[in-house]
Amino acid sequence: MTLTVRRVPMLSDNYAWLLKDEASGATGFVDPADEAAASAAVREAGGRLDFVLLTHHHDDHTAGAAGLARGFGARIVGNRADRRRLPKLDVELAEGDDFALGGAHARIIDTPGHTVGHVAYAFEADRALFCGDTLFSLGCGRLFEGTPAQMFASLRKLAALDPETLVYCGHEYTASNARFALSADPENPALRERAAEVERLRAEGRPTIPVKLS
Repeated sequence: MTLTVRRVPMLSDNYAWLLKDEASGATGFVDPADEAAASAAVREAGGRLDFVLLTHHHDDHTAGAAGLARGFGARIVGNRADRRRLPKLDVELAEGDDFALGGAHARIIDTPGHTVGHVAYAFEADRALFCGDTLFSLGCGRLFEGTPAQMFASLRKLAALDPETLVYCGHEYTASNARFALSADPENPALRERAAEVERLRAEGRPTIPVKLS
């Protein structure tokens, strides 16, 4: 396992992710909404960027992709089936395909629901999942295009991964998700404990993501 991950906050509550395969030095950036913030993070990390990985077409995940790729000579990666709504793709992938970031390998998982063309990148050997807006801590993404049945099927795919997998999602939504969950299940002791932990972390200005899949 050689993949390292850096969180890059963007916009009001977005998280993008800067990836590096330490064995080869290959780097990737997941869902850059803000070109300036993404470029600054890449320069700070050494100035190399090989790939821009996109999970879905929404602007708050793609707006910085084209400029970032041009600036560093990177290749844009995304779902072949949704290529008409994504920035111009250099690498088109579909469910089950293997994406190599140097020696780190991601399996592409179709996860429709939030959008119909949503995908996730599962670096299974590194126990790292980049799932955009499909799965959050204590919640899932809003159904803008897909159906509840599609989202449920997508979540079942992700649930089949190693429970020690770290979930790197696209937003800091945990506190609001916790409030909603408590309104539905106020006497759940595990939920109350997690909600208190989240409240403490956010009060300290600390992130709640990544979080273990289990």
